[in-house]
Amino acid sequence: MLPGAAVVGWGTALPPVVVTNKDLEAYLDTSDEWITERTGIKERRIGGTVAELATQAGKMAIVNSGIVPSDIDLLVLATTTPDESVPATSAVVHSALGLSGAAFDINAACSGFVYGLTVARGAIATGCSRVLLIGADVLSRITDKMDRSTAVLFADGAGALILERREDSDNFLGWDIGIDGSLHDLLYAELGGYIKMQGRDVFRKAVQAMVGSARSALERASLTTDDISLVVPHQANLRIIEAAAARLNIPMERVAVSIDHNGNTSSASIPLALVDAIDAGRIADGDIILLTGFGAGMTWASAVIRWGR
Repeated sequence: MLPGAAVVGWGTALPPVVVTNKDLEAYLDTSDEWITERTGIKERRIGGTVAELATQAGKMAIVNSGIVPSDIDLLVLATTTPDESVPATSAVVHSALGLSGAAFDINAACSGFVYGLTVARGAIATGCSRVLLIGADVLSRITDKMDRSTAVLFADGAGALILERREDSDNFLGWDIGIDGSLHDLLYAELGGYIKMQGRDVFRKAVQAMVGSARSALERASLTTDDISLVVPHQANLRIIEAAAARLNIPMERVAVSIDHNGNTSSASIPLALVDAIDAGRIADGDIILLTGFGAGMTWASAVIRWGR
């Protein structure tokens, strides 16, 4: 039997600048009512760099876990907005945190954190004792603030988990990742350019992708939606979350939602929502958690984990 893994630490970071829907009304042809009705977002955080936010979230996760930085064998940084083309932003974060071992970036857009979770779990199975996984994005840098279809959605933030090796148990129960590259043009940003999105098509494909991926991960874990204590979806749009939950027959009372105050933070959205749920006392040891999301590409990813250190 291969070694297993458990989550032993978590942390988040958000920029200090809060941009409300009322703030956007000042220069966009939009309103608080319009944004709230269509997206569920009331405010979002803007500012910082990926390295800064990732370092803050990573430091919090290390403190929360009770380990020291040199105990970490690998840093996996999921981001779609690296600070530089070369080197990987994880190099800067690795140095700032004083980690040992290796580090690299991955880019699977908004699915990046769950993609990274499968990578981290695989690294533990093949020899690592502890892996720091961070999802961090500064989408404000690639968002046209005058485009009301995207400016109301995207924001900045970071979230982190630490996975630790377990010799006789495994809290990583099932997973599913995939991509349909033929849907590239639905959501993209050219080098040096801004995000372009076909909103209605993204909505439809996103719901299909999340539901299909979630079902595949549950099947791999030999579980059903009845076994799930909490779903932590990618926070792209509240209406997408509601539609996917309905198709999975999961009531919204069992869904983590943080988009109202965080907006869409891409790779950071799932860990931000997860830690919000932890802080609110919504997750207990032994709970089965479903993480599921989709992103540009179009990518999708889901993971089923048993909570507990």
